[in-house]
Amino acid sequence: MARTTPHHPPHDPSPAPPPGAPSAAPHAPARLEDEPLYRRIAAELLGELHDGAVPPGERLPGERRLAGHFGVSRETVRQALEVLRRDGLIATDRRGSHATLKGPPVETPAALAFPVGARHADRDATARATVSWEPPPPGHAEALALAPSRPTLVHRYWSASADGRALRTAVTSFSGVALTEVEELARYRGRAGGTTPAELRRAYDWLRGAGLTLHHRDTIARIAGTPSVRVTRRVHDQYARPLEITELIVDAQQDVLVYEFTLPAAV
Repeated sequence: MARTTPHHPPHDPSPAPPPGAPSAAPHAPARLEDEPLYRRIAAELLGELHDGAVPPGERLPGERRLAGHFGVSRETVRQALEVLRRDGLIATDRRGSHATLKGPPVETPAALAFPVGARHADRDATARATVSWEPPPPGHAEALALAPSRPTLVHRYWSASADGRALRTAVTSFSGVALTEVEELARYRGRAGGTTPAELRRAYDWLRGAGLTLHHRDTIARIAGTPSVRVTRRVHDQYARPLEITELIVDAQQDVLVYEFTLPAAV
């Protein structure tokens, strides 16, 4: 006898779930909350890199700063960086991690010789520089968010024209942030005795190399009863943290201050 095919759906032999048991649901894609925290941080950091927060080739902020920025532990940041490193989105060397996303090359601005404005253009000019480890001059501690008696790195610079008439002096105090972030400055900690010769011409390059964006603010004022002017320069980073303060004294009767800067063309 021929067997006919039933017109109703076949019976499902699997037993029905007991009352109160969770019902089976089709597999859903993983939600963002289900991802490990370090992968979420890696995605957020990658988004900021794509937005140009750190141009290609520039150094990323350190683990501690990234941890504070994202509100996570340094271990989480370390894992997130490893994800980006495996994907070839960042590279790491002894100086830190660098963005390797494709993009326009980073323009290197003309190097500023530290301390700005204190050096004479005259090749025959004489100059002397020393560093000391001491409490900063009055007014510097507050500007650098330092306790009044807390010692820091103080740089003194003296420059005179060949005829000895145009004299410039500059005193710079560095903040705790600068000494923590920049190893080239930190090496003077505790061994700067006031007569220690120092060549900090590349100080601003060192700060930039540590991943810091430098913002300068100069205030120029006459010194009462003298022909001299005082230029007070404050430098802070992209997080509004003070890095250094410089007081430059120039004899305006014998000397001229020239400010020169370059603005890159809009792209």
